[in-house]
Amino acid sequence: MITCATASRELDEPLTATAATARTWLLVEQPGPWGAKALTSGHLDPALGRDLEASAKGTGTRIALVRRPGRHADRHGPARHHVFLAHTAPGNSWIRHAVLDDPAGLRGLDPAAAGRGDHGGWGEPWTGDPLVCVCTNGKRDRCCALLGRPLAGDLAHLDGAEVWEITHIGGHRFAPTVLVLPHGYAYGRVDARHVKEVVEGVREGRVVTGLCRGRSTWDRPGQAAELAVRALTGEDRADALTAEPAAGAAPHRTVLVRHTDGRRWRVAVEQGSSVPPRPESCGADPASPARFTARDVHPLPPV
Repeated sequence: MITCATASRELDEPLTATAATARTWLLVEQPGPWGAKALTSGHLDPALGRDLEASAKGTGTRIALVRRPGRHADRHGPARHHVFLAHTAPGNSWIRHAVLDDPAGLRGLDPAAAGRGDHGGWGEPWTGDPLVCVCTNGKRDRCCALLGRPLAGDLAHLDGAEVWEITHIGGHRFAPTVLVLPHGYAYGRVDARHVKEVVEGVREGRVVTGLCRGRSTWDRPGQAAELAVRALTGEDRADALTAEPAAGAAPHRTVLVRHTDGRRWRVAVEQGSSVPPRPESCGADPASPARFTARDVHPLPPV
């Protein structure tokens, strides 16, 4: 049976505007095997997983489990858990970090405030390298295991990056998929060489747009619009552009993109369906996932 990633490659499916939408990410270390629904079917206390999912729903904060690259014995350790809280908005991107004896303490976190960019003093500022999260959850989709785990192993000792495996960042068919924090740009069909280039860019405050799926900060029309403006202008500073929520109704959406220097663009984004149908996950029935394409980038008077 053809895998979802192979089908997507053969159809030359665009990567643009396929990133998961999340202004803030909460990453909780939980080693050992993961289930298809990792928060409730792994070694994390299922009741805690359900509580965290419920508290984060609709807040702009997305929760995922992470673990170090390598073999994952079926054990319940470690006694302590690294936890990262990362906000991705331009001009206010940050990572907070804590090491918890018991992740149940996360019940005291306010996901709604975190989604707005307010960490409330939780944890400590992360002063380490950018976080590189490689999706490897084979229970969710086998492409993530077959393609993601080797990549995570290749990156395990990458200079200038803090590398973790992650449970789910969406888009199995674009495996191997990577999320880079704090800016929140996601990438698909990457190799170790490309990730190294991305990390070098992050450390310099730049975004590498090759193989980029979009910035999770924005809705999917906004992801398409931001990358279109970058392609037009050559702007590569990560925090130079902001995309406002899309206006209008499908299939014709409009996104206002602003530059920190006052320039503005009105971007017409067309929402359509991917054809022919393809499996969005291995074993799933063929479907026609939404596709967002920037059709026109119109400069506006600067403000």
